[in-house]
Amino acid sequence: MTGDLCNFESPRQWRFTWEAQSHIPTLRLFLFDPQTKPLVQCRNLKVNVSLSQSLVMVTWFDDKEVSLRVPIPRVLIDDESPVRFTAFDDHIEVKLVLLLPVGHAIVSGFDSILNFSGDDENLNLDASTPLSVDSDIRNLSSSEGVHFYCQNCEFKLTRSPLRNFSEMPSVNWREVADNWFGACCCSFGGISEKLVTKFTNSYSCMKGMCLVNFATIVVCNEDLVGCNLSDLGGDEFHGVESDLIGDIGFDESTATSVSDPVIDEESKDKNIKDEEFGASIVCKDTDEESNLERLSHLCLESNLAGNEELEQGCCTHHVSEKLLNNEKLIESTKISENQKSFLNGFLGNIFMIRSSNLSKEVEWVEYFCPQCSTLLGAYPCANGSAPVDGGVRFFKCYLSTSLPAGGSKDFFRGYTLEKLFSTQLLDCAKDELSFRTVARDLKTRVPILQVVLTNSNSWSCTGYCSSTTSCMEPAPKLDLQPVIKVLFSECSKYTESEIRTMEDQIKNDLAGEVFMPRCQIEDIVESLVSAKNALPHSCSSLQARTIEDSRFWKNVMPRI
Repeated sequence: MTGDLCNFESPRQWRFTWEAQSHIPTLRLFLFDPQTKPLVQCRNLKVNVSLSQSLVMVTWFDDKEVSLRVPIPRVLIDDESPVRFTAFDDHIEVKLVLLLPVGHAIVSGFDSILNFSGDDENLNLDASTPLSVDSDIRNLSSSEGVHFYCQNCEFKLTRSPLRNFSEMPSVNWREVADNWFGACCCSFGGISEKLVTKFTNSYSCMKGMCLVNFATIVVCNEDLVGCNLSDLGGDEFHGVESDLIGDIGFDESTATSVSDPVIDEESKDKNIKDEEFGASIVCKDTDEESNLERLSHLCLESNLAGNEELEQGCCTHHVSEKLLNNEKLIESTKISENQKSFLNGFLGNIFMIRSSNLSKEVEWVEYFCPQCSTLLGAYPCANGSAPVDGGVRFFKCYLSTSLPAGGSKDFFRGYTLEKLFSTQLLDCAKDELSFRTVARDLKTRVPILQVVLTNSNSWSCTGYCSSTTSCMEPAPKLDLQPVIKVLFSECSKYTESEIRTMEDQIKNDLAGEVFMPRCQIEDIVESLVSAKNALPHSCSSLQARTIEDSRFWKNVMPRI
């Protein structure tokens, strides 16, 4: 069979796209060429599958015999099931039956079982490898020192290697403190407010310390080459020195001085519920133990120590003398005026800021590469001019930790703008129970892009077909990558009535809204338009009758 196919002439530029759903044992192949109408032109269509060569070979007659070779991705195909194929007006569709869905645990473990490249480091470059803050901190901390570079021009941004790394606190850290200790001024002696103060100061931006979260890192301006935030953003900032990074005022002597509590069953049940609630939302530090969870245990134990009885009423709690006398915990630490803008605002991850985390007192100023002027991040200013804490928030997708950028030693090589966007989009849909998201310009608040999440459990890969004249060459290795399927539309093309409809959806919690630098949204739009070409027109466009805006287009984006 392959010997005859080798005599066919080379095809035109046909594109292929493989697609599968996580829990459905079917693999679909789309073949399309804008210049060809398969329904009319592809006569005597034949499809042959060679599992030994990991190839699908498609042939037909169109004035002359045409043939295509398509590599099969690494999946478990049922060779006893028939191959189904159909010619449509603008594409050919082939369906293969799988033994296991691509999302099955056995299939997802192939990389650890079969290493086709023979290079363990290349496995880490797999686009399906999850992005992890814990992993980033371990990698950064285990190195002898890390410089950060502009990914575009490879300009070294840091004056000297950074060696201290810590995770940024959770975005809802103040809410968590109130849930643990109560928002009342009398609750545990006002410990919630004291804890918030300590927490703010413990994560102040300091020279030599790099704070890390999912999408960004925070670097002190004193560690950056040619960076003077006073010149870039106004008045000199007033930082707060802190000797507490990730500790929040507790030392070993504090922990050991607390007595074992004696708790009745009712209080015990309440504490267990509190612990379960707190553990699910509190950000973890680099030791994988929640800061606030540790604090809650210590404070609750101190409050209940010595068989003290809890009286009824909000304002009559007895607080342990040891707790109240602990200067490191309850000492009223001052917060600078600039830092106060963060108490009810957003601390670090400025990638896709949600409206609930947007502070009116903070203006985000974009930070560009000193050499090539590429956007690298942003930093917060208060009162229209003064930098808040002297820290620049860099987007990981624009940085590299070694040269060359994207090499095996680059810890941020897996981060792309599309990956970050799709991950945050899934978070928005999960947290806000809305699959429609509007992206606004961070400065002007003008809506630029609307995205509707349609499927978060898809897998796909794409490329160009080859001719069977090159059948002696080995088939390239393909891997299906996890993707999300979305509908998108540029809001700049909306009419006034469509904008009003969109604003009503946001107001009625039918759509979420996020804020991003305008250039990032424009890059996302460009990527969406480009990725739309991975499917034939009939599969990427949507009829007006199925959605209120006929300008929506289907698309796929990489996900974690």
